[in-house]
Order: sequence, then structure tokens, then C-alpha cells
Amino acid sequence: MRVARFYAPGDIRLEDIPEPTPGPGEVKIKVRACSTCGTDVKISRFGHHHIDPPRVMGHEIAGEVVEAGEGVEGWAAGDRVQVIAAIPCGECEFCQRGSMTICPNQVSMGYQFEGGFAEYMIVPRNVLAVDGLNRIPDGVSFAEASVAEPFACAINAQNLARVGEGDVVVVIGSGPIGCLHVRLARARGAARVFLVELSRERLDMAANLVQPDAAIASSEEDAVAKVRELTGGRGADVVITAAASGAAQEDALRMIARQGRISFFGGLPKDKPTITLDSNIVHYQEITIVGANGSSPQHNKEALALIADGSVPVLDLITHRLSLDEVLDGIGIVSRGEAIKVTIEP
Repeated sequence: MRVARFYAPGDIRLEDIPEPTPGPGEVKIKVRACSTCGTDVKISRFGHHHIDPPRVMGHEIAGEVVEAGEGVEGWAAGDRVQVIAAIPCGECEFCQRGSMTICPNQVSMGYQFEGGFAEYMIVPRNVLAVDGLNRIPDGVSFAEASVAEPFACAINAQNLARVGEGDVVVVIGSGPIGCLHVRLARARGAARVFLVELSRERLDMAANLVQPDAAIASSEEDAVAKVRELTGGRGADVVITAAASGAAQEDALRMIARQGRISFFGGLPKDKPTITLDSNIVHYQEITIVGANGSSPQHNKEALALIADGSVPVLDLITHRLSLDEVLDGIGIVSRGEAIKVTIEP
């Protein structure tokens, strides 16, 4: 079978390897769609300390069950499934209290386990143990289901930031996650949603699809001043930084309303992880700042349900569909910001 394997930074190889066989407690699937993201770009350039090469990449996975291993119940050939990416242990104190996103024993598809840039793959017993193999609802395509994983991360963040009815929400960053945040905020009852992006070209591409109440190109105008103007000086109830930018995090504090909530969704580069933050604003204006780390199996189920009932459409966010042999082209498209979502269909 054909796979895309990471060997070293700058060295991803398309190879033919034997098809895997499921062991006890495992499920073999035929991959029908595996979407790409910025993490794939970072791995291709810098590797990752949790990846022991060679490793099949890809973690936004949807496919069809081919065979269930010994002892597996409830799954049969032909079942359409979506696979979680981040796999909690299910047993530590954090998992036991329902905080699976911060499990210290977390492992991931495409990191410790072979990923979805392949014709076939094994869903490990770790995934099944935490109910992380999800049935794709009728009417949801494999490509749409592959977007459930990043969408689940947005759900986690907006839960933590308590996005709700009547909120004015600012999303900084117009990539696929930013687009998902705009649509999810609307589905949760936000009164207005503004989208901020440095690149005019990228902003226009995203805004054309998700239609924010205001699209602000921060390379052309002061985004903080514009948000203040649009809110009559009050600021936004919620600001979500869906970009790996310290400047965006600093701007968030300057455009937030009193008692507002800020989600530091995008992590910062490891060589520049600090920002300058006026803690007196946080103190006197009672600002809440929350992080957001991935998603739980339950968030993935919620994402599939919201896609299925039409609350948050995702199909139009997939701007490029490529074959497995074109995966390197796909990663390049993502790295250059030329797409919203690139989906590989082996």
C-alpha cells in the first residue's frame, strides 16, 4: 500500500509498504480522507520530539472499517468511522475527572502511532479504550468527517471561554481553525463575530466563505482601534487567538471588554513563547484568560453531530482535494496559506 512517511525534517517519502493486519483489540480501516493542517507543516520542517521515524503522518482521519481484530465488538466491515487524533489514557486523575485534554499520558495518531496519510491504517486499542472511534452520521461525507478533529479543538476552546448568546466575538487568524471558530461562535448564539487577519488575500478568501460581521486586515489598519470602534469603545466579550502569534495575544488584551474572556488557542513558537502582558488590566477589569489544548473523544462526537445537523457547515472550507501521491504538494499549499483546508483522499 502507499503511504507518506516522515524520516527527518525536509525528508517525507512516498513509499509502498505491506498492508497492516489488526491485532487483538485493534481495527483496520481504509482511509478515505485525511485532512492536513499547520502541524503537518511544522513536522515536515522541524520534526517532533514525540515522533520516532519513520512514521506515517496525518491525524485528521476518516475511513471505512475493513477488519476488526480479535476481541473487538461493535464494529464491522463497511462501518464509516472518524478517528480521534489526541488519545488520552483514560485512567489518570485528569481523565477520571473528565479533563482528558490535559492528560499527561496523551499519545497521538501520526506521532506514536501510524497516521492517516496511507491507503490503510490500524486504529490502535488505545483509541477504542477511550471510545475514540466514532461512527460517521448519515449524510456526512468522509471529507467532512475528517474536519471533525480540528473542529473538536475549537469546541473545547469555546467551551472554556464560555462563548454564548449575545457575545461579541473576535477571532484573530483566518485559517481553517479561525473559520471554524467564526461559524461555531455563530452557532452558539454570538451576536456579532469579527475576523482579524494580517494578510489581506487570506482574509478575503476566508471572509468570502464564513461571512463575518466585519473582516479586519491588520496589515492595513489598527485592529484594536477598529474593534473598539465597532463596539462603541466597549471591546469584545471574547477574543480567540487562532494564530501562533504573540502580537495577537497582546492585542487580545487591548481589545477585550471588561469581564471579557480571552482564549489563547494558538500556541507560540518554542523559541519565542513569551509576551508582554499588562496584568493590571486583567486584575482591575476582571479579565479571564484561558488556554485550549486539543480535544477529547467527546468533543469529536459533538463536532460530528454539529456537522451532521447543519449547525456548522464544513464542506465549503475544504478548498483543495488531493490524492495521496500529492500530499507533499498539499503540505506546500498549507504552508503558503493558499487554501483554507486541504484534504488528502488516498
